[in-house]
Amino acid sequence: MKTSHYLLATAVSAMAGLGATSAMAEDLTLCWAAWDPANALVQLSKAYEEQSGNTMNFEFVPWPNFADRMLNELNSGGQLCDLMIGDSQWIGGAAENGHYLKMNDFFDANDIKMSDFIDATVTGYSEWPKNTPNYWALPAFGDVVGWTYRKDWFDRPDIQAEYKTKYGHDLGVPDTFDELKNIAEFFQGRDIDGTTVYGASIYTERGSEGITMGAMDVLYSYGFLYENPDKPYDMEGFVNSPGAVAGLEYYKALYDCCTPPGSSNGYMSEGIDAFKSGQVALQMNFAFTWPGFESDANVGGGKTGYFVNPKGPDGKQFAQLGGQGISVVSYSKKQDAALDYIKWFAQPEVQAKWWSMGGYSCLKAVTLDPSFPESQPYAQTFLDSMAVVKDFWAEPSYATLLQDTQRRFHDYVVAGNGTAQQALDGLVNDWTETFEDDGKL
Repeated sequence: MKTSHYLLATAVSAMAGLGATSAMAEDLTLCWAAWDPANALVQLSKAYEEQSGNTMNFEFVPWPNFADRMLNELNSGGQLCDLMIGDSQWIGGAAENGHYLKMNDFFDANDIKMSDFIDATVTGYSEWPKNTPNYWALPAFGDVVGWTYRKDWFDRPDIQAEYKTKYGHDLGVPDTFDELKNIAEFFQGRDIDGTTVYGASIYTERGSEGITMGAMDVLYSYGFLYENPDKPYDMEGFVNSPGAVAGLEYYKALYDCCTPPGSSNGYMSEGIDAFKSGQVALQMNFAFTWPGFESDANVGGGKTGYFVNPKGPDGKQFAQLGGQGISVVSYSKKQDAALDYIKWFAQPEVQAKWWSMGGYSCLKAVTLDPSFPESQPYAQTFLDSMAVVKDFWAEPSYATLLQDTQRRFHDYVVAGNGTAQQALDGLVNDWTETFEDDGKL
């Protein structure tokens, strides 16, 4: 990790040398998903415990159960969690149902400016309604769907020569989705050092959000829009536009041609396993996976490369936003101490340490530091990806909207039922019914 001299020089004092700000020591519980970044946050938070006198407890739930477990906690008015790092899609429901404490006054009183954070993360993790200065979270963990590739395979002279003979151009990072499919087809079933490998690992999971995150990652760049930009919730011709249909057809074609056997229900962990075990040349996954690849015995040490989600046929380029904000649960009896933790976490020096430990800081003082692009092999890809993000609905009814999307996409892409046009027409009908029930249409 290469940070600026300022950040390095001040990190120690910020992490351990500040005076306690809480009048009385408290036991705080922070709730999040169970994954590598959460483990890093436990280590990061030890410095907060030392400087504040508060004790940090953590409730981490595996991703497949995270939404059900934590949304049930919020909907029941539970007091397990003082702090919640909730998914970006939760922000609308959490705000409208009073689950999260509104943060505007706290931010103003402590000179925490949302303009100091990556713009897309403020919109995605903090705002409700969107594009209004109403804040319910501090951007905590920036994440985005991107791609990894086996750079060591791409660099082999024999593979390069064969690819160029077949396609007429050099094998390298794909600029377009068409080029990505060519690469995936080229590697599908190929023998690498006596092992049969496959083209690409992509998201197909049906039970939670997987295939939606994967297909949307493609559809955005093909022209998909959630609604008419000039008329909210007007979806006909936007969700099911010709471009969106072509994008969903592409996603199915990529699944059919170029994925490993047994790829009908894969999400983040399956992608990690496929890539680390040497099964695939390309892998779609959230950026949080990248530090783990760099340290892996099989794919680390320069064997892995990273690239931004490619462009669609008309040159559009977007990527699916992931990541989360950190909020104070309104039912907590320890709100002052919870806010104290957020104040500590927002400091530039703490955010720099967060990045160095594998957390994806959203603070511009970290990500725009001149040394940032060279700080990790994937740092520039992260920056470039965060500049082109879009996100799924954050409406209070997001869970219903998501379930319909999962079903429509999986039935078409994986099960092969119907056409892409029928899947997206059906999705317009599903979503219209939900918004009618919500009184928004």
